[in-house]
Amino acid sequence: MHSAVIDSRAHDRDNGTQSRPDLSVTVGDLVLGNPVMPASGCFGPELAPLIPFERLGAVVTKTVFARRRAGNPAHRLAETSHGMLNSVGIPSPGSDGFRSGLLRRYQAGGTHVIVSIGGLVASEYYEVAEDLADEDIAAFEINVSCPNLEQGGLAIGTSAERVAEVVSGIKELVAVPLFVKLTPTVSSISEIARAAQDAGAAALVVANSFSGLSINLRNRSSTLGTGAGGYTGPGIKPLALKLVHDAAAAVTIPVIGCGGISTAADVAEFMIAGATAVQIGTATFTRPTTMIEVIDDLGPLCEALNVRNISELIGTMDNRVTTGLSL
Repeated sequence: MHSAVIDSRAHDRDNGTQSRPDLSVTVGDLVLGNPVMPASGCFGPELAPLIPFERLGAVVTKTVFARRRAGNPAHRLAETSHGMLNSVGIPSPGSDGFRSGLLRRYQAGGTHVIVSIGGLVASEYYEVAEDLADEDIAAFEINVSCPNLEQGGLAIGTSAERVAEVVSGIKELVAVPLFVKLTPTVSSISEIARAAQDAGAAALVVANSFSGLSINLRNRSSTLGTGAGGYTGPGIKPLALKLVHDAAAAVTIPVIGCGGISTAADVAEFMIAGATAVQIGTATFTRPTTMIEVIDDLGPLCEALNVRNISELIGTMDNRVTTGLSL
């Protein structure tokens, strides 16, 4: 059986045809075997026994800070009807601890490693980037958009000037491509997207979680230890799709879509809206195998859509229907 499959594929290649749709995409200088990767903070090497890392387009690490941090007090997670609220606060072993521990485990996975980095002020981003500049990684993802930090966080991501300051400063320190993770909490994501591109970003990740609140009726307090948290999951998908469309229309660099993705059809929708690749987060909490299932389903979906290369979907939305309001 295996020999017959190999012979069949070789015959297809000799005749200039493909037996399966091509799922590869290009993000800047990075060629991914498929457009699927985890969202930062939603995936780690501990999942190695459950899924084959090498099948993912890339892996994205949890956000790394220059120094060790514990994160926020409990409770950190709360389920909602259509998603999840989290206020984890990005615990980190610091750049030194990350380099000697988690990074090596990610690198052993057999696919591209994208390291997410963060800071409360611009100089902290520069410090962690410089600490990891000589490591064998595919790209840095600059998290300028976390809503759960004690200071900074959204204050950086909501300012075009501050985003440009962080990106351009890191650009001077490292040689690898820079992906910039944007916040949805802005009046114009197009303005922030253009600022990141002009400062040297190779790609954008759109977007981080929305700020949300959940109430405990018994004691009339937030169900999360810090009050508000980041809202993620299926409920934000339509909002994220719109943000991806707007960001992709504003820049010429690739956009990586993120927000409520759990199926191959979701991936296709984000690519049609303008995304080149996607990140999957909340769905992996209840179904750790989600990303592999999505990758398995992408080939048959491309065939159903009469697409031989999945990149043919990128930015193919009929934009005549995206302007104006329906009342």
